[in-house]
Amino acid sequence: MKYLIGIDCGTSATKTILIDSSGKVLAEASADYPLYKPNNGWAEQDPEDWANAAISTVQAVVKKSGVAGEDVAGIGISGQMHGLVMLDKGGNVLAPSIIWCDQRSHEQVYEMERLMPYEKWLEITANPPMAAWTAAKYLWVRDNQPEILEKCRHILLPKDYIRYVLTGVFATDVSDASGMQMMDVSHRCWSDEVLKCLGVNESCLGTLYESQEVTGYLLPEIAEKCGLTTGTAVVAGAADNAGAAIGSGIVDDGDAITSLGTSGLIYTHLDEYRPIKDGALHLCCSSVPGCYFTMGGPQAAGLSVEWFKDNFCRGLMEEAKASGRDFYELMTEKVSKVPAGSEHLIYMPYLMGERTPHFEPKMRGAFVGLNAIHRQEHMIRSIYEGLTYLLGDCNDILAETGTHVTKMRVCGGGSKSEVWRQIMADVYDCEIVTLKKEEGPAMGAAILAGVGTGVFPNVRDASKRISEAKDHVYPIRDNVEIYKKYRELFRSLYGHMREDFMALYDL
Repeated sequence: MKYLIGIDCGTSATKTILIDSSGKVLAEASADYPLYKPNNGWAEQDPEDWANAAISTVQAVVKKSGVAGEDVAGIGISGQMHGLVMLDKGGNVLAPSIIWCDQRSHEQVYEMERLMPYEKWLEITANPPMAAWTAAKYLWVRDNQPEILEKCRHILLPKDYIRYVLTGVFATDVSDASGMQMMDVSHRCWSDEVLKCLGVNESCLGTLYESQEVTGYLLPEIAEKCGLTTGTAVVAGAADNAGAAIGSGIVDDGDAITSLGTSGLIYTHLDEYRPIKDGALHLCCSSVPGCYFTMGGPQAAGLSVEWFKDNFCRGLMEEAKASGRDFYELMTEKVSKVPAGSEHLIYMPYLMGERTPHFEPKMRGAFVGLNAIHRQEHMIRSIYEGLTYLLGDCNDILAETGTHVTKMRVCGGGSKSEVWRQIMADVYDCEIVTLKKEEGPAMGAAILAGVGTGVFPNVRDASKRISEAKDHVYPIRDNVEIYKKYRELFRSLYGHMREDFMALYDL
């Protein structure tokens, strides 16, 4: 039997799994690393942390599984999108990576719109210029760290730096590269026009592959260190969300999933390229060859929950510890007693600015309607609700294109909350489905490795066979009607508060 490894380079940790040809997970491991915030709106990580985490977790799953190295056919890698990794001619990291949620490059977004008409950006890259995406980050380095740009010979995304460490190959896949703002997305290739506009030499960019294609093989020293062989192939892999879709069975036209990790989004598979009006949702290449996907949602989903927990839930954390209970189980128990609407409290989920459907890096978070009756559990529920209102707006935009989602799969840490799943069912007004195996992007990466090495026949069939539904949650009609009113007010609040937040940011 042949075995496969999937690596997911996330924002808070790298998770790696080893599966057999039936999709059964034989071993898994994870390794955490820090996120640095040196200034307001900035977010950085050290690429060496990603590489070390990938190697250590591969070592761990090979050892735990007891599988012989020569029987591991391939490795797939998924990872957080948009991060800028710059290397010199010797392949050395020149600076910390400016990652996806960093918002420092908003001035460069304005420059991009001056360099080329907004409509042209949509026509070529399928998306409007955004501070969160790689192109604007590159221009920020040009304007603020020219000494780094002068030495730069390679521009990579986070997962592709791991590939380089494993194989010595500079490559990327179409799903991840779609989020760099440098591709002709409809034609699945680098755009000469955009690269010229940005001043980027194509030789600095990795070779583009479809997600299941083999890009290289393990270097001898890496193979030896990991207990594998130089015959272990490394496929192109996928952006984290595209990988999660493959791991969750989202491979047919109109299939959709809500992912609730550090950020949150709704991902919908499209069998063909369909432009989104005004670029209100991200549109990227799918990891199913020739297909596409839309995604949109808040920058700070799980991040909002963790921020509140770390800063305002010390008492609840101590209560959970003293009682020997899981913190989130205790929190869910308390939140479940709060009615829909959190008794007139609304959370504006813009802790890290926003990307979709509002492209505004200067927006910030807020609780609106605070009253003396509100307690900790009201604020937590309002966080769940505010994030879901924003996700629901993305779903509505998709419906305007003719894609109506009637069943939504969910994954990510936030989906483990029964309360949050019910809120999603009520706000979306559709069935919510959880998965039996929720390995997310790591599973998708492993499936892609299996297709690339001939273990599986194709991406679509393997994804459907391995992903299975578990629990189903259905809308509560009274709550559906309540949330319609709250969502209307939520949208209105954004319009009223936007200019005030712009002024606050500029103080």
